[in-house]
Amino acid sequence: MTEVSSITSSKDRDVPTYMGLKGSKLNTAITTLCGVGFLLFGYDQGVMGSLLTLKSFRDTFPGIDTVENDDLHHSTIQGVTVGIYEVGCLTGALSTMYLGDKYGRLWMIFSGCVIMIIGAILQTASTGVAFLIVARIISGLGNGLLTATVPLYAAECSKAKSRGKSLCIHGSLITFGICISYWIDFAFYFTEKFGEVSWRFPIAFQLVFPLSMVALIWKFPESPRWLMGQSRPEDAAKVFASLYDKSPDHPFIKQLIEDIRVSLHAEEKVGGNKFSLKNLMKQGDRKNFHRVNLAAWSQVMQQICGINLITYYAGTIFESYIGMEPLELRILAACNGTEYFLASLIPIFVIEKVGRRKLFLFGTIGQCLTMLFLYVSMEMAKQNKPGAPIGAAVLLFVFNTFFGMSLLSLTWLYPPEVSSLEVRAPTTAISTACNWGFNFMVVMITPISFNSIDHHTYLIFFGINFCMIPVFYFLYPETKGRSLEEVDLIFAETPTWKPWKAVHIAATMPFLHEEDKTSDMEKFKGSFELVENGDDSSKNT
Repeated sequence: MTEVSSITSSKDRDVPTYMGLKGSKLNTAITTLCGVGFLLFGYDQGVMGSLLTLKSFRDTFPGIDTVENDDLHHSTIQGVTVGIYEVGCLTGALSTMYLGDKYGRLWMIFSGCVIMIIGAILQTASTGVAFLIVARIISGLGNGLLTATVPLYAAECSKAKSRGKSLCIHGSLITFGICISYWIDFAFYFTEKFGEVSWRFPIAFQLVFPLSMVALIWKFPESPRWLMGQSRPEDAAKVFASLYDKSPDHPFIKQLIEDIRVSLHAEEKVGGNKFSLKNLMKQGDRKNFHRVNLAAWSQVMQQICGINLITYYAGTIFESYIGMEPLELRILAACNGTEYFLASLIPIFVIEKVGRRKLFLFGTIGQCLTMLFLYVSMEMAKQNKPGAPIGAAVLLFVFNTFFGMSLLSLTWLYPPEVSSLEVRAPTTAISTACNWGFNFMVVMITPISFNSIDHHTYLIFFGINFCMIPVFYFLYPETKGRSLEEVDLIFAETPTWKPWKAVHIAATMPFLHEEDKTSDMEKFKGSFELVENGDDSSKNT
């Protein structure tokens, strides 16, 4: 693959530039590009929420109308129609296991956008349930490529001290996309007298995001760490130089290249630097199996905590289970999306201060208690206790707050952080596929669960969140302020079959400074040479 981004030299210093940008301006541009991808992700998730109860939408797709027909059959068809999108996303994400490292980050993002454009056009033109299902599968394929690649690209281009902040910005843009979709749904609710435009335009509006990304993607640099994996150190040095606003010959840039070279050398020693399922599923000194489990389960827990109960079915819950009028529910759903977005802004300012672990625990404990109180409120509402429906509606806002401050962003940040360069793309692909797979499961069973056990559904999610608390506490090490190569060191020092030790090692291992980084990385390289010679006893005690 040839370098597609033009590189010029600034007049004042020998620093490569992209679109005339370098340093913080280029980092901001990359964050913005990736942010559009997350904005698209959020919008596409949220847009169906209020449309499901819109009369013109229900008239076009009577097979998924659960307002007039609340039987199990219609609930199941609605779950399939909404959730089949996640099956497409899962398939698209898994494809990056094999395609991501072969074609690079930019090609994957470009391909995902093109597929999403096709899917959005087909969704807008849908005339029946079968047509809509096929269109949503196609959109899902494209979004799967995007969600498996964009966080990876962002992490590989970010500085260690700002990586968390950058990914939290992206997480907040997911909620901003959801917020936009709710308000557009609300605005077009008043156009229902004009027919199907009230739901076709909100679906078509998502085309703005992938079209803008397609127009700009080739002006951006490829991931420098992917370039190193393709044995292109000179190109990688140019990208790093532009990102850090330094000359490619600057000692700091040379040190970055050397750190990655040492990491790649270590990977070659323990099984080659090309992806294979064998390398992904084995422990060894790289602890790949340990790391892919941390990545995958973070995404699984994000989905099974109950957030999509609210994101996809907020309108249905407000109308069918809390008893609100159509206009009221749309106002409340839009306000819910707005509050969700505002809550997601908070971790941008605290992620690099409090770290990942504390936010994981804070959010999960809050979600656990909120689900319990939701059950109590709905139980009281069933008994016609005054104020109970309002209390339940408020608690939906509270749950969004806890989730938006924690799992929303963290589970997109964590997988590329904890995975090694050798398997970073497939690890992110697997974790993203887990996200979409369990997303589908939750979206599929939610209408069925409410139809069968009603508000007792909240108790299930209470139990799930309760079980998540010790998992985050005992098994998830802190990565705040660490370079991706430092994270490699943490897992290299973790005993093979004692994964809980990684938490202590991450908390006590000194941060690497420029003057001692070389010796530590050489020590890391040496540890792999010991493994190659069969001396791994020190790592398994």
